[in-house]
Amino acid sequence: MTLPFAENRTLDFDGGQAIGTSYQWSGGQYCAIHTAKGLVGCGIYDIRAANEFSLVVAIARGTPAKPLRVPEDLFNAKILEVSQAAEKLGVVPGMTGREAVEKMLAAK
Repeated sequence: MTLPFAENRTLDFDGGQAIGTSYQWSGGQYCAIHTAKGLVGCGIYDIRAANEFSLVVAIARGTPAKPLRVPEDLFNAKILEVSQAAEKLGVVPGMTGREAVEKMLAAK
């Protein structure tokens, strides 16, 4: 059995640094960008659970034709859903993943 590919790396943004993660295996993948306040992730994450635990989460979704495989794929992806805690930081649907990360990095 082959183990899935897993990678974590530091990403630089105007507002600071975040950790980009990517997990890939035969038939699937997901990725996220983690900040000290919360994360921008692909559609595998559940906003209902984020709201239940007051987590700062913003979600973008890939498609079979254009999957979100690596954290950099989230930079220009449109945010479709945000948790209530993310909304309080100014993260809103329609912004890019990069903009959502910058909002999280700017939050005190």
